[in-house]
Amino acid sequence: MNKQAQAVILLLIGGAVLRASLSGQYLNYVKAGLQPYLIAAGAILVVAGAFTLWYELRGAKTARGGDNAHGHAHGDDDGHGHAHGGPKVAWLLLAPVLGLLLFAPPALGSYAAGRSGSAVTARSEYAPLPAGDPLSLTMLDYASRAVFDKGVSLGERRIQLTGFVMRGPQDQWLLARMMVSCCAADARPVKVALDGELPDGLQDQQWVRVTGRYSGREVTDNVNGEAIPFISVSDVTLIAVPQEQYES
Repeated sequence: MNKQAQAVILLLIGGAVLRASLSGQYLNYVKAGLQPYLIAAGAILVVAGAFTLWYELRGAKTARGGDNAHGHAHGDDDGHGHAHGGPKVAWLLLAPVLGLLLFAPPALGSYAAGRSGSAVTARSEYAPLPAGDPLSLTMLDYASRAVFDKGVSLGERRIQLTGFVMRGPQDQWLLARMMVSCCAADARPVKVALDGELPDGLQDQQWVRVTGRYSGREVTDNVNGEAIPFISVSDVTLIAVPQEQYES
């Protein structure tokens, strides 16, 4: 691989990163707060690739002019017939580019959630809930208050949660959402069991917005043994897949 090919690969990688960052596709892989860093990284790669390609093409043109003037060629070698270039394995750098451009995988969903235990974490204290009816909470906030605070801080408030549905350990419907600290590699699901009247025709991975109140019931996650709290559902709305599917 010569330097011109290396420059083209830099351009392609940088362009793919920029495309994913500006189109929102990056949200399938990392949390939203990393967008500025991805844009900066993609821009640097594009500039580096463009400058390298310009430098190499300019050098090749100058070399051709020198060849014509002196009547002999200066090859891209070291004088012993050995051409310089990067290792062939460097072409594998095209694999992630093709993956982003042609076969971009979707965000993690019910398949990954069904194979990972619920990631409910305790807090030292639970602040009073803000105003709102219904009050929109993250899945982690509701599950944590329900499991470790036993619903004391939730009271009789109407709560609104958003996530995708999946089948639970006792074949009941669960509401789930993947939580990330940095990227999809560390994603873990938060699960809440749905108690009450649900619409017919629910399908695995369907995104919904549910409204309900705290329920004291729990079920055990058969993956890691953690408690999955219930919510007593009063209303279910089918929604489109949101652009930002992870919580962080």
